[in-house]
Amino acid sequence: MKTWCIALTLLAIACRGDASAEPKTVHVFVALADNASQGIAPVPAKIGNGDDAEANLYWGASEGFKSIFARSKSWKLEKTETNPAPEILERRSYRHASQNCVLVAEAWRGKNIHQCLEAFFESLGKRSSDLTAFIGHNGLMDAPVAVSSPDALSRPADAIVLCCISGTYFKTHLATLQARPVLTTEQLMYPGSFLLRDALEVWLRKGSLTEIRMAAAKAYAANQNISVKAAAGVFSRLE
Repeated sequence: MKTWCIALTLLAIACRGDASAEPKTVHVFVALADNASQGIAPVPAKIGNGDDAEANLYWGASEGFKSIFARSKSWKLEKTETNPAPEILERRSYRHASQNCVLVAEAWRGKNIHQCLEAFFESLGKRSSDLTAFIGHNGLMDAPVAVSSPDALSRPADAIVLCCISGTYFKTHLATLQARPVLTTEQLMYPGSFLLRDALEVWLRKGSLTEIRMAAAKAYAANQNISVKAAAGVFSRLE
C-alpha cells in the first residue's frame, strides 16, 4: 500500500517545472462497486463486478472517475499504470491545465474496499496530499475501520467523502485525524465522479465550503433531474 505514496511524490516533482510554489496534490481512492462482496443494492452485473475496472460503475462506466476525467478539459492525463498492486487495478495521474495541481486516482478492487478505506485514512493521517478523496460504497456500514491520532501534523489536510451518509459515518474518523471535511453527504446518494470534478474546481480557487457544496449540488441536480435545493440537502452543511 506504500506504492501510491511514492507515485504521488514522484508525480509532484515531475510536474513542478519552473513554478515557484509546490503544486497542490490530490489523491483519489475509488473502491469499485462489487455486488458480491459489498452491502449494496445490487446493480447490473456488468457494472457491479469489482474485478473489472473498465466497466465498473465507479471507474470505467460513463459517470465513473476514469470516464468523467477523460472528458474533462481541465485535467490532462500524465500517466497510466495497470495493476500497480494486487488490490489496485489501475492508477491514473493527471495535471490540471491551468492550476498548479497534480492528481493521482486509484481503482481498488471491490472486495478490497476495507483496505482501500484503511489506505484513505492512512493518507490523511500522514498528510500525503493536500486533499484526499474517497468514492464508492460506504464500507463503514459493513465493517468498522480503526484510525488513530497522527503523531505529527506537517500541514493541513482536506477530505472529500462521496458515499452514502458519509457525514455521519466518517465524522469521528476525520476528527481523530484532524482532517478538514470539505464535502460529505447526509443521505443515500449516487457518488458519480462529476461531483468530484466540479467540487475540485471550486476547491482549487480557494472557494468557501458553501461554494463547494453548491457546486456539487448543481452537478447532482443536473444528473438526477431534481431541483438544486433538493440536491443541496444531499450534502453536509460544513460552514
